[in-house]
Amino acid sequence: MHTDHKLNMTMLCDFYELTMGSGYLQTGFQDRITYFDVFFREVPDQGGFAICAGLEQLIDYLQNLHFSEEDIAYLRGRNLFPEEFLDYLRNFQFTGDVWAIPEGTPVFPQEPLLTVRAPAIQAQLIETFTLLTLNHQSLIATKANRICRAAQGRTVLEFGSRRAQGSDGAIAGARAAYIGGCAGTACTISDELYGVPAGGTMAHAWVQMFDSQLEAFKAYCRLYPNHATLLVDTYNTLKSGVPDAIQAFNEVLKPLGIRKCGIRLDSGDIAYLSQKARKMLDEAGWTECQISASNSLDEYIIRDLIMQRAKVDMFGVGERMITASSQPVFGGVYKLVAIENQDGEIVPKIKVSENVGKITNPHFKKPWRIFDNATGKAEADYITLWDEAVDEGKPLELFDPQATWKRKTYTNFTAKPLQVPVFQGGKLVYQSPSLKEIQAYCRDQVDALWAEVKRFENPHNYYVDLSQKLWDVKQALLQAQTDV
Repeated sequence: MHTDHKLNMTMLCDFYELTMGSGYLQTGFQDRITYFDVFFREVPDQGGFAICAGLEQLIDYLQNLHFSEEDIAYLRGRNLFPEEFLDYLRNFQFTGDVWAIPEGTPVFPQEPLLTVRAPAIQAQLIETFTLLTLNHQSLIATKANRICRAAQGRTVLEFGSRRAQGSDGAIAGARAAYIGGCAGTACTISDELYGVPAGGTMAHAWVQMFDSQLEAFKAYCRLYPNHATLLVDTYNTLKSGVPDAIQAFNEVLKPLGIRKCGIRLDSGDIAYLSQKARKMLDEAGWTECQISASNSLDEYIIRDLIMQRAKVDMFGVGERMITASSQPVFGGVYKLVAIENQDGEIVPKIKVSENVGKITNPHFKKPWRIFDNATGKAEADYITLWDEAVDEGKPLELFDPQATWKRKTYTNFTAKPLQVPVFQGGKLVYQSPSLKEIQAYCRDQVDALWAEVKRFENPHNYYVDLSQKLWDVKQALLQAQTDV
């Protein structure tokens, strides 16, 4: 990744983070150590799991956190903030601790994707950008993973830059789509910055620029003989598009001994056209010619095309992936779960709501994933207090935190901590894997989920359970609130 592309995003914050920060300073809370969790409540598209992403960009942000003199001058001009607070911001930097679930991990509602331990002002100020980057990239990685699984091993490319919500929606979105399983992107800058393989061939304008379609195809084959994918639907796909492509391949590629080539379908009945095109290409001897398809695709259309025996080798997916248009919000939240008192004791905090789903899990916690040693499959996630250990040599009884009579005991299991240390005392202690490594890790971790969890409709409910100690703490805090 280019290190010269980092922008100072410190002022990309909700204004209340600054007013509260100034308030913390004026009330003497600025150095109080706080604990915040990032978690989400529902999987997009009623899916069985989500894919977390965006940590690398959060790391860049935290390392570059500072207020410029221009920022301070702007804040002074608002006539809200005392000079004491502006002086504090002048020397501001992140000195806290961060633990996070690595990018590419399948994640589930209510578990902490990221935990921040930091002085109150610092922890409060980073809320917006933390949520922004994790929500956006987790949303796109989750959608891309659904689409790639629907393609059943066929190549999926991200084609959505021109319909993305803003430049970062396109750039970071392509990165997230690659984590979710896409083989590449049409977005060149995502390749330059992050190493997402960029590629592309032609638009209809190329074909229209020439006096004839055949001339356009032959010219392209001469220019890019090893990367010749021809767009065959500018005029009439089966009457002229595919025949002209075959003739161009015969006249330009065949004498060069090149057999690898492709055609792209961008309109019409993809299942029908791909079947007819495949037959025409095979009969002409171009059995290695790949057929790619684009045009408002998503996981359901791709699944239907495969059921209808479409002869498509590669899918280009644009707007419905890059905007996650079926449910374009990943509802991650950033909630205070504990503070440290003056003796360094961790005091749990809870947010209570009439909506049971909005009641938070308090305290400084540690999420685990329980794997069955016999199958290698993930069975459940287990959230404990930060200082609890899981003894793999003893039976582990888990219970549903909402319906506590639902219980299951595991014996032959491995308990893997989900979070890893990222920052300690403001210093980066985590080495981000390469994007290719994150993608491979994501694929392996999704493979470890049972097929029932991966269903698009009515997936099996994967359990996220609380330890008895954590459950007791939560119940005591809830009881204390009702007694008020």
